[in-house]
Amino acid sequence: MRLEIHAERGRPPILWDVTEIPEHLLKRSRERRAAIGQGADDAPASTDAAPSNAVEKTAAAAPAAAAPSGPPARTAAPEPAAPPPPKPEPHYVVAAKQRRKVPFWAMATLSLMPVWGFMYVRALTDAGEVAEGPLSEGAEVYSNCASCHGAGGGGGVGYAFEGGEILNTFPHIEDQIRYVYYGTEGYNIAGVGIYGNPDRVGGAHETGAQGVMPAFSSQLSAEEIIAVVCHERYTLGGADPTSEQFETEYEEWCSAEAPVFAAFAEGELELDGDDVGEFEITPIGPAPIPGSSG
Repeated sequence: MRLEIHAERGRPPILWDVTEIPEHLLKRSRERRAAIGQGADDAPASTDAAPSNAVEKTAAAAPAAAAPSGPPARTAAPEPAAPPPPKPEPHYVVAAKQRRKVPFWAMATLSLMPVWGFMYVRALTDAGEVAEGPLSEGAEVYSNCASCHGAGGGGGVGYAFEGGEILNTFPHIEDQIRYVYYGTEGYNIAGVGIYGNPDRVGGAHETGAQGVMPAFSSQLSAEEIIAVVCHERYTLGGADPTSEQFETEYEEWCSAEAPVFAAFAEGELELDGDDVGEFEITPIGPAPIPGSSG
């Protein structure tokens, strides 16, 4: 069978050979189309979805097919922006940078300046007199007396020493040494009602009127008793070792080279003995006695 298709006017017709379809095949095709048409009426949604899915698959496949095979083309990276210009430094920073620096070798010398200054001040400062002999030792022994008479001799349970009070009570050092040695109990046993100066300014001190004064004969040595009495008289009481009243006493009993103090310290003399050897002092004696007047 030949099919003739007429072209545009003025051109020859196009001829194709067409195969003739048998009648039973055409009948079967019509029956199948009728069955498909009846099924489409029963399920319209499925028939509509098929073309849509086909279109979506075609649309998804189109970009993939259009994509070029080979590595993607590189795009040039944008050039970084130029940094902003730095802010100008303040004038004081510029001046500090331009100032001349201290040489490294001079830093060691400068670091020693505080030490040198301290040593210089110490060299110009008067260290003061350092007590030696009985006064130095007596300051340590006085801890046995401070609880009653005060750390500075201001008094408390016992009488005060400062301001010359101790010198008014005991014008002579022997009287004070004797009272410290025997204590209130020894004076009461001996029947001595007034110890120290009976003509004391402000009134005489009666034995036991200000409480009990313990006897230190069993607690301190003769050396320690003399030393603490010297401390109470000259350091706390204010006796002037250069005055006419106390010059001789100080030189014999309380100075760094005091011969009487050395004789008692070496055991040549005893506080409870009558022998004073070559020294012109009032014996402490074997028993308490009334104090002498000034």
